Amino acid sequence: MIGYVTLGSNDVEKAAAFYDELLAEIGAGRLMENDRFIAWGTSPTAPMLCIIRPFDEQPATVGNGVMVSLYMDSTDKVDSLHKKALALGSQDEGAPGPRGDGEFYGGYFRDMDGNKLCAFHFIQAD
Repeated sequence: MIGYVTLGSNDVEKAAAFYDELLAEIGAGRLMENDRFIAWGTSPTAPMLCIIRPFDEQPATVGNGVMVSLYMDSTDKVDSLHKKALALGSQDEGAPGPRGDGEFYGGYFRDMDGNKLCAFHFIQAD
């Protein structure tokens, strides 16, 4: 159902370097780009993650309560992506581990623009 999600950036070059390395960890690469945005994904028909310089030319800001979640097919991949994000300079927003009833496993971090992301896996799907 979701085609793509955009995250505002005030430094697209810096954000691009971060997301090139981070998303390569899960097999995603650049699918589209121009002078204002870059989109990463595994296929143009699968959900994509984009960074964008805001159209109104105002500074990009973080939405309180807004988060992008990236599905991983194992808890090991959640751990790996969270670790990679921190190695790339992300702010830790919650170490990987089970949440709630224990069926949801997630790790949380913020990119250099303050956007919150989560790598997650449903343990019950194993």
